[in-house]
Amino acid sequence: MLNYAIGDLKPETSLCSLELDGAIAHLTLAREDVYNALNIPLITEIISLLDWTRERSVGERGTLNDGAGAPYLRVIVLSGTGKHFCAGADINMMRDAGAKSPEENRADSERLDLLFNSLWAHPCFTIGKVQGVALGGGAGLIACLDHVIVNPNARIALSEGKLGILPAVIGPYVYRKVGSAEFRRLSMLAGRIDSEEALRIGLVNQLSESLDGAESSVIDEVLSTGPMAVAESKKLTLTFDRWTGNDEELRTWTLDKTSEMRGSAEGQEGLASFLEKRPPNWKQE
Repeated sequence: MLNYAIGDLKPETSLCSLELDGAIAHLTLAREDVYNALNIPLITEIISLLDWTRERSVGERGTLNDGAGAPYLRVIVLSGTGKHFCAGADINMMRDAGAKSPEENRADSERLDLLFNSLWAHPCFTIGKVQGVALGGGAGLIACLDHVIVNPNARIALSEGKLGILPAVIGPYVYRKVGSAEFRRLSMLAGRIDSEEALRIGLVNQLSESLDGAESSVIDEVLSTGPMAVAESKKLTLTFDRWTGNDEELRTWTLDKTSEMRGSAEGQEGLASFLEKRPPNWKQE
Protein backbone atom coordinates (compact mmCIF):
# COMPACT_ATOMS: atom_id res chain seq x y z
CA MET A 1 0.00 0.00 0.00
CA LEU A 2 1.37 3.38 -1.00
CA ASN A 3 1.81 5.96 1.76
CA TYR A 4 2.60 8.88 -0.55
CA ALA A 5 5.27 10.26 1.76
CA ILE A 6 7.09 13.48 0.97
CA GLY A 7 10.33 11.58 1.59
CA ASP A 8 9.62 9.13 -1.23
CA LEU A 9 12.02 9.13 -4.14
CA LYS A 10 11.04 11.64 -6.80
CA PRO A 11 10.93 10.59 -10.46
CA GLU A 12 14.32 10.72 -12.13
CA THR A 13 14.58 13.70 -14.49
CA SER A 14 17.32 15.36 -16.51
CA LEU A 15 15.43 18.07 -18.42
CA CYS A 16 13.55 19.57 -15.50
CA SER A 17 13.88 19.55 -11.72
CA LEU A 18 11.71 19.54 -8.61
CA GLU A 19 12.80 21.12 -5.33
CA LEU A 20 10.66 21.11 -2.20
CA ASP A 21 10.57 23.83 0.45
CA GLY A 22 8.01 22.79 3.03
CA ALA A 23 4.59 22.94 1.38
CA ILE A 24 6.04 24.67 -1.70
CA ALA A 25 7.31 22.79 -4.78
CA HIS A 26 9.52 24.50 -7.35
CA LEU A 27 9.33 22.85 -10.78
CA THR A 28 11.94 24.21 -13.18
CA LEU A 29 12.33 23.56 -16.90
CA ALA A 30 16.02 23.03 -17.69
CA ARG A 31 16.57 22.91 -21.46
CA GLU A 32 18.19 26.31 -21.45
CA ASP A 33 20.14 25.67 -24.65
CA VAL A 34 16.91 25.38 -26.66
CA TYR A 35 14.90 27.91 -24.66
CA ASN A 36 13.11 25.15 -22.72
CA ALA A 37 11.35 23.90 -25.82
CA LEU A 38 8.97 21.02 -25.21
CA ASN A 39 10.11 17.70 -26.63
CA ILE A 40 8.73 14.26 -25.78
CA PRO A 41 11.24 13.51 -22.97
CA LEU A 42 10.66 16.89 -21.29
CA ILE A 43 6.88 16.59 -21.59
CA THR A 44 7.05 13.10 -20.08
CA GLU A 45 9.24 14.29 -17.21
CA ILE A 46 6.96 17.23 -16.37
CA ILE A 47 3.93 14.94 -16.33
CA SER A 48 5.72 12.55 -13.96
CA LEU A 49 6.55 15.41 -11.57
CA LEU A 50 3.01 16.79 -11.71
CA ASP A 51 1.68 13.32 -10.90
CA TRP A 52 4.14 12.91 -8.01
CA THR A 53 3.26 16.29 -6.52
CA ARG A 54 -0.48 15.76 -7.02
CA GLU A 55 -0.33 12.50 -5.10
CA ARG A 56 1.46 14.33 -2.25
CA SER A 57 -0.72 17.42 -2.13
CA VAL A 58 -3.04 18.40 0.69
CA GLY A 59 -5.89 18.57 -1.79
CA GLU A 60 -5.39 14.95 -2.85
CA ARG A 61 -4.57 13.44 0.55
CA GLY A 62 -7.02 15.51 2.61
CA THR A 63 -4.53 16.13 5.42
CA LEU A 64 -1.78 18.67 6.10
CA ASN A 65 1.08 16.25 6.78
CA ASP A 66 2.26 12.80 5.81
CA GLY A 67 2.81 9.96 8.28
CA ALA A 68 6.24 11.31 9.22
CA GLY A 69 4.92 14.80 9.90
CA ALA A 70 6.32 16.37 6.71
CA PRO A 71 3.96 18.92 5.13
CA TYR A 72 2.06 17.84 2.06
CA LEU A 73 2.23 20.24 -0.89
CA ARG A 74 0.04 23.30 -1.32
CA VAL A 75 1.79 25.44 -3.95
CA ILE A 76 3.73 24.72 -7.15
CA VAL A 77 5.96 27.37 -8.72
CA LEU A 78 6.78 26.73 -12.39
CA SER A 79 9.70 28.51 -14.04
CA GLY A 80 12.28 28.05 -16.77
CA THR A 81 16.03 28.47 -16.69
CA GLY A 82 17.90 30.86 -18.93
CA LYS A 83 16.72 33.67 -21.17
CA HIS A 84 13.27 32.32 -22.04
CA PHE A 85 10.45 30.60 -20.16
CA CYS A 86 9.42 28.22 -22.96
CA ALA A 87 9.73 28.54 -26.73
CA GLY A 88 6.93 26.01 -27.37
CA ALA A 89 7.25 22.71 -29.15
CA ASP A 90 10.76 21.56 -30.04
CA ILE A 91 11.39 22.19 -33.74
CA ASN A 92 12.80 18.69 -34.19
CA MET A 93 9.63 17.19 -32.74
CA MET A 94 7.56 19.34 -35.13
CA ARG A 95 9.72 18.27 -38.07
CA ASP A 96 9.46 14.59 -37.16
CA ALA A 97 5.68 14.83 -37.06
CA GLY A 98 5.60 14.89 -40.85
CA ALA A 99 7.14 11.42 -41.01
CA LYS A 100 4.90 9.89 -38.37
CA SER A 101 1.71 7.96 -38.86
CA PRO A 102 -1.64 9.49 -37.84
CA GLU A 103 -1.67 7.14 -34.85
CA GLU A 104 1.78 8.29 -33.74
CA ASN A 105 0.85 11.95 -34.13
CA ARG A 106 -2.33 11.32 -32.15
CA ALA A 107 -0.27 9.75 -29.35
CA ASP A 108 2.00 12.82 -29.30
CA SER A 109 -1.03 15.11 -29.07
CA GLU A 110 -2.51 13.03 -26.26
CA ARG A 111 0.76 13.29 -24.33
CA LEU A 112 0.77 17.07 -24.76
CA ASP A 113 -2.86 17.31 -23.69
CA LEU A 114 -2.08 15.23 -20.59
CA LEU A 115 0.65 17.73 -19.72
CA PHE A 116 -1.71 20.71 -19.90
CA ASN A 117 -4.61 18.98 -18.19
CA SER A 118 -2.35 17.72 -15.37
CA LEU A 119 -1.25 21.30 -14.73
CA TRP A 120 -4.75 22.78 -15.15
CA ALA A 121 -6.40 20.31 -12.76
CA HIS A 122 -3.57 20.10 -10.21
CA PRO A 123 -4.97 20.41 -6.66
CA CYS A 124 -2.17 22.77 -5.60
CA PHE A 125 -2.25 26.50 -6.28
CA THR A 126 0.06 26.96 -9.28
CA ILE A 127 2.24 29.99 -9.94
CA GLY A 128 4.25 30.73 -13.09
CA LYS A 129 7.32 32.96 -13.39
CA VAL A 130 7.82 34.00 -17.01
CA GLN A 131 10.76 35.72 -18.68
CA GLY A 132 11.59 36.11 -22.36
CA VAL A 133 9.18 34.32 -24.66
CA ALA A 134 6.32 31.92 -24.06
CA LEU A 135 5.27 30.66 -27.47
CA GLY A 136 2.75 28.01 -28.52
CA GLY A 137 2.93 25.34 -25.84
CA GLY A 138 4.66 27.86 -23.57
CA ALA A 139 1.55 30.03 -23.79
CA GLY A 140 -0.46 26.89 -23.08
CA LEU A 141 1.46 26.37 -19.84
CA ILE A 142 0.68 29.96 -18.85
CA ALA A 143 -3.02 29.45 -19.51
CA CYS A 144 -3.10 26.43 -17.19
CA LEU A 145 -1.61 28.25 -14.20
CA ASP A 146 -3.55 29.93 -11.41
CA HIS A 147 -1.31 33.01 -11.10
CA VAL A 148 1.26 34.17 -13.65
CA ILE A 149 4.02 36.67 -12.97
CA VAL A 150 5.89 38.06 -15.98
CA ASN A 151 8.88 40.23 -16.57
CA PRO A 152 7.88 43.43 -18.42
CA ASN A 153 10.02 42.33 -21.38
CA ALA A 154 8.17 39.02 -21.78
CA ARG A 155 6.42 38.21 -25.06
CA ILE A 156 3.65 35.65 -25.47
CA ALA A 157 2.10 34.18 -28.61
CA LEU A 158 -0.30 31.52 -29.82
CA SER A 159 2.21 31.11 -32.61
CA GLU A 160 0.91 27.92 -34.23
CA GLY A 161 -0.79 29.80 -37.07
CA LYS A 162 2.60 31.02 -38.32
CA LEU A 163 3.34 27.35 -39.10
CA GLY A 164 -0.02 26.75 -40.70
CA ILE A 165 -1.39 24.76 -37.79
CA LEU A 166 -3.76 25.53 -34.91
CA PRO A 167 -3.45 26.02 -31.14
CA ALA A 168 -6.02 23.25 -30.73
CA VAL A 169 -4.51 21.26 -27.85
CA ILE A 170 -3.82 24.38 -25.77
CA GLY A 171 -7.04 25.96 -27.02
CA PRO A 172 -9.46 24.94 -24.24
CA TYR A 173 -7.14 26.28 -21.57
CA VAL A 174 -6.39 29.60 -23.29
CA TYR A 175 -10.09 29.97 -24.15
CA ARG A 176 -11.06 29.57 -20.49
CA LYS A 177 -8.40 32.06 -19.48
CA VAL A 178 -9.12 34.94 -21.85
CA GLY A 179 -12.55 34.18 -23.34
CA SER A 180 -13.86 33.56 -26.84
CA ALA A 181 -13.09 36.84 -28.61
CA GLU A 182 -9.51 37.18 -27.37
CA PHE A 183 -8.71 33.53 -28.03
CA ARG A 184 -9.99 33.86 -31.59
CA ARG A 185 -8.00 37.07 -32.16
CA LEU A 186 -4.77 35.69 -30.69
CA SER A 187 -4.99 32.42 -32.60
CA MET A 188 -5.67 34.15 -35.93
CA LEU A 189 -2.97 36.80 -35.57
CA ALA A 190 -0.49 34.29 -34.07
CA GLY A 191 1.79 37.22 -33.24
CA ARG A 192 3.57 38.12 -30.04
CA ILE A 193 1.88 40.33 -27.48
CA ASP A 194 3.75 42.24 -24.81
CA SER A 195 3.34 41.90 -21.07
CA GLU A 196 1.04 44.92 -20.76
CA GLU A 197 -1.42 43.50 -23.28
CA ALA A 198 -1.21 40.05 -21.69
CA LEU A 199 -2.10 41.66 -18.35
CA ARG A 200 -4.96 43.64 -19.88
CA ILE A 201 -6.65 40.59 -21.39
CA GLY A 202 -6.15 38.45 -18.29
CA LEU A 203 -3.61 36.00 -19.70
CA VAL A 204 -1.18 36.97 -16.92
CA ASN A 205 -1.78 38.43 -13.48
CA GLN A 206 1.26 40.36 -12.33
CA LEU A 207 4.21 42.30 -13.78
CA SER A 208 7.52 42.36 -11.92
CA GLU A 209 10.85 43.88 -12.93
CA SER A 210 12.59 41.06 -11.05
CA LEU A 211 11.19 37.55 -10.84
CA ASP A 212 13.40 36.65 -7.87
CA GLY A 213 11.04 36.20 -4.96
CA ALA A 214 8.20 37.88 -6.84
CA GLU A 215 5.89 35.03 -5.88
CA SER A 216 6.38 35.40 -2.10
CA SER A 217 3.34 37.61 -1.41
CA VAL A 218 1.09 35.31 -3.46
CA ILE A 219 2.40 32.25 -1.60
CA ASP A 220 1.77 33.98 1.75
CA GLU A 221 -1.82 34.63 0.71
CA VAL A 222 -2.35 31.05 -0.44
CA LEU A 223 -0.91 29.60 2.77
CA SER A 224 -3.42 31.63 4.79
CA THR A 225 -6.29 30.03 2.84
CA GLY A 226 -7.72 26.62 3.66
CA PRO A 227 -5.80 24.15 1.47
CA MET A 228 -8.87 22.00 0.82
CA ALA A 229 -10.77 25.17 -0.07
CA VAL A 230 -8.09 25.89 -2.70
CA ALA A 231 -8.41 22.42 -4.23
CA GLU A 232 -12.21 22.45 -4.01
CA SER A 233 -12.33 25.88 -5.70
CA LYS A 234 -10.87 24.30 -8.83
CA LYS A 235 -13.52 21.58 -8.74
CA LEU A 236 -16.19 24.23 -8.14
CA THR A 237 -15.07 26.16 -11.22
CA LEU A 238 -15.12 23.03 -13.37
CA THR A 239 -18.62 22.23 -12.12
CA PHE A 240 -19.81 25.69 -13.17
CA ASP A 241 -18.04 25.36 -16.54
CA ARG A 242 -19.72 22.04 -17.26
CA TRP A 243 -23.14 22.63 -15.69
CA THR A 244 -25.94 21.34 -17.89
CA GLY A 245 -28.85 21.52 -15.45
CA ASN A 246 -31.24 24.42 -14.84
CA ASP A 247 -30.73 27.34 -12.46
CA GLU A 248 -32.82 25.79 -9.72
CA GLU A 249 -30.73 22.62 -9.78
CA LEU A 250 -27.54 24.70 -9.66
CA ARG A 251 -28.79 26.66 -6.64
CA THR A 252 -29.61 23.41 -4.86
CA TRP A 253 -26.18 21.99 -5.67
CA THR A 254 -24.44 25.09 -4.27
CA LEU A 255 -26.45 24.82 -1.04
CA ASP A 256 -25.43 21.19 -0.65
CA LYS A 257 -21.78 22.02 -1.38
CA THR A 258 -21.78 24.87 1.11
CA SER A 259 -23.19 22.60 3.81
CA GLU A 260 -20.61 19.94 2.98
CA MET A 261 -17.69 22.36 3.30
CA ARG A 262 -19.02 23.94 6.51
CA GLY A 263 -19.28 20.51 8.08
CA SER A 264 -15.83 19.39 6.91
CA ALA A 265 -12.85 19.20 9.28
CA GLU A 266 -11.26 22.19 7.55
CA GLY A 267 -14.49 24.18 7.64
CA GLN A 268 -14.97 23.49 11.33
CA GLU A 269 -11.35 24.41 12.06
CA GLY A 270 -11.69 27.66 10.11
CA LEU A 271 -14.86 28.69 11.91
CA ALA A 272 -13.46 27.69 15.31
CA SER A 273 -10.21 29.60 14.77
CA PHE A 274 -12.16 32.71 13.78
CA LEU A 275 -14.38 32.55 16.87
CA GLU A 276 -11.44 31.76 19.14
CA LYS A 277 -9.33 34.51 17.56
CA ARG A 278 -6.41 32.25 16.73
CA PRO A 279 -4.71 31.19 13.48
CA PRO A 280 -6.18 28.08 11.83
CA ASN A 281 -4.03 24.96 11.86
CA TRP A 282 -3.13 25.33 8.18
CA LYS A 283 -1.67 28.82 8.52
CA GLN A 284 2.11 28.77 8.71
CA GLU A 285 3.68 31.08 11.26
